[in-house]
Amino acid sequence: MVISSKTHVALLASPGSGHLIPVVELAKRLAAHHELTITIFAVTPSVHRAEDEIYGSAISSWRGVINTVILPTETQNFPSKQSFIPTLLDMMRDALPALRSAINGMKNKPIALIVDQFSTEAIKTIAQEFNMFKYVFIASNAMFLSYNLYLPHVDKVVNRDEPFYIPGCEPIPGEDLLELTFIPDERPYKDFVRMGYDIAAVDGILVNTWDDLEAKTLLAFKDLRFMKEIAKAPVYPIGPVVRTGEPKGLKPELIKWLDRQPNESVVYVSFGSGGTISAQQTIELAMGLELSKQRFIWVIRPPIENDNAGSLFKSMHGEGGLSKYLPDGFVDRTHEVGFIVPMWAPQDEILPHRSIGAFVCHCGWNSTLESIVNGVPIIAWPLYAEQKMNATMLVNNLGIAVRSHVKPSMELVERGEIAKMVRRVMVDKEGIGIRTRVNELKASANKALSEGGSSYNALSEVVKKIVS
Repeated sequence: MVISSKTHVALLASPGSGHLIPVVELAKRLAAHHELTITIFAVTPSVHRAEDEIYGSAISSWRGVINTVILPTETQNFPSKQSFIPTLLDMMRDALPALRSAINGMKNKPIALIVDQFSTEAIKTIAQEFNMFKYVFIASNAMFLSYNLYLPHVDKVVNRDEPFYIPGCEPIPGEDLLELTFIPDERPYKDFVRMGYDIAAVDGILVNTWDDLEAKTLLAFKDLRFMKEIAKAPVYPIGPVVRTGEPKGLKPELIKWLDRQPNESVVYVSFGSGGTISAQQTIELAMGLELSKQRFIWVIRPPIENDNAGSLFKSMHGEGGLSKYLPDGFVDRTHEVGFIVPMWAPQDEILPHRSIGAFVCHCGWNSTLESIVNGVPIIAWPLYAEQKMNATMLVNNLGIAVRSHVKPSMELVERGEIAKMVRRVMVDKEGIGIRTRVNELKASANKALSEGGSSYNALSEVVKKIVS
């Protein structure tokens, strides 16, 4: 591996596109605007099609400036019934020897290590061993960061029937918190608490948000009374860190179909790289889209029962037989207004298209930010992790989303409810206000990222501390 003589910074990403994408985009920003040499270490159990695209995007235009090193790990090494946080942490721990070996073999070793939330163990071992600056990049929002920092200091059992008060945030309904919150004696809770302590002890915390999006929460991090209790590390809002939608060969039939549709007339439906729904929910979603009488693009994959994160660590197949999961005649009845995309779609090219009018979204933070920066209203369908918390923020605090009264991660959302949510955004008067608000946030995001903007300055401050 050839590393230039420029200041060298390493980034470490845990498995999954939702973690890798923001790390790659942060690396690009550091390389482009701050003239650093970057190495991305990506821990992955397998390289999926979507991740192939991300790796290609990272290195194609940045060779010699951004280097990528894959640190393989195998999911079969870990209990199959284990929840996703312990599994992610076990994968990262499994990859530490390979990370140490790779850094040890570099002539120009990194002077700083920036890790994502699930990689904090590398801070205490690898970064300490090589005397690096220690930073954590929270690819989610400031609300989730506050939650993670605060939970280790909660001295009572959290009640899911009561609102939970997070410093600097509006109260979160108990039912929308991470499930681990309610099981303090089990490993996921203990892992989450340990991560909170690890994050609090680094040299700085980068978070994927910006001043206008979460002003109240970010202000709380500057409150010394608050910070001295739970964290000493300064917080740097550097977002939105998202994919930029550079053309990468979108399927000709899809782009041609999009080009034929009126402006803001198409509902885009996708549950991210890890999200899955049941067979019955797939049928209800199909019928709901048909009942809404709106145009749609639906990224569909095989249903999985009782596991909303079913494709997070699995390489899924079955592209050729997906129609068998849909209602009889659905494809024929909707072929003029609908476009089915098997397994995966280039979301960063779809969302900016002028014809997209709404996004049925799992509320993962990557997808949420991609929707905001493209001015697309959200129909919230959270499935796992902090997605329910994000949905609460999008609906109640930001006013850029609608959400079913039936919680999709817990119960079946029926076709009539789905059609109603779609029409609330696409047809009803309510959608006008949502669209106006999301476009205001789009403008504020662009301002934050521009030279001299709040996020641009925050990242510049981090770089200055590293290179000084």
